[in-house]
Amino acid sequence: MRISPGIIARGPWQPSQVEAHWSEAAYDPPAAAARAADAAIAALAARGSPSHDGTSARLFDYAASATTLSLELQPIRWALRLDPADAQQSVAAMCVVRSADGRWLAGRRAAWLASWSGRWALGAGGSVEAGENPVDTLARELAEEWSVQAERMTVEALVCLPHRLILVVGMAWLRDGATVVRDAEHDDYAWWPPEPLRWPAEADGPVRQMGTMLAQ
Repeated sequence: MRISPGIIARGPWQPSQVEAHWSEAAYDPPAAAARAADAAIAALAARGSPSHDGTSARLFDYAASATTLSLELQPIRWALRLDPADAQQSVAAMCVVRSADGRWLAGRRAAWLASWSGRWALGAGGSVEAGENPVDTLARELAEEWSVQAERMTVEALVCLPHRLILVVGMAWLRDGATVVRDAEHDDYAWWPPEPLRWPAEADGPVRQMGTMLAQ
C-alpha cells in the first residue's frame, strides 16, 4: 500500500487499543533509495554525527476504527528515513508532552542529530525498533529524552509527512509537579502556552500545524 501525505487516521485510542503485527520479511528498497540512504549516512559521518544505521519499522498496511488501530509493520533499514524525497513509509513515534495545566513541552534539538537539528520540536520522538509496538516506543522515548513517565497517554493520530515518513502521534499528560530533565539530544527546552496561537516564533509551520491539530 502506497500512502499519501496527510492525516491517515485520527483517534484517540488507548494504548491497549493499538496493535502491531510484524512481518518476518524485510523491506527491499529501490536501488535509488538505497543509494540515497548511503549518501545520507556518509554525510552524517562527515559532520561528526554519532548516528548509526540499523533496523526500524515500515508501515506496510493499517486498519483503523473508533476502538482499534492495527498496524502491519515490516523491518526496514533505518537510514532510508533520511531521504528528503521519499522515506519509504518508515515509521517514527512522536510523543507530544503536556503538563497537568495544559502547557506543551518543546525542545530544541541538538545540532549533531540526523533530523530536525537545531529546530524546536514537540515532546519526544524516535524510530520504532524492530519488533516493537509504537505505543512502547512513545513511552520509551519519553523516558529516554525527558526522564519522566506519563500519568496517562493516548495515541492521537497516524500521519504521513510530505516525504512519506509515517508518524504515530501520541499525547502524554504528566502528573502535577512532574519535572523533566533534558537529554543530550536537546540543548534547550521550554513550556509553551496551552493555546497554539500564543506559541513563540520558534514554533515553525509544521510544529504549529501539529499542535493545532492536536488541540482540536
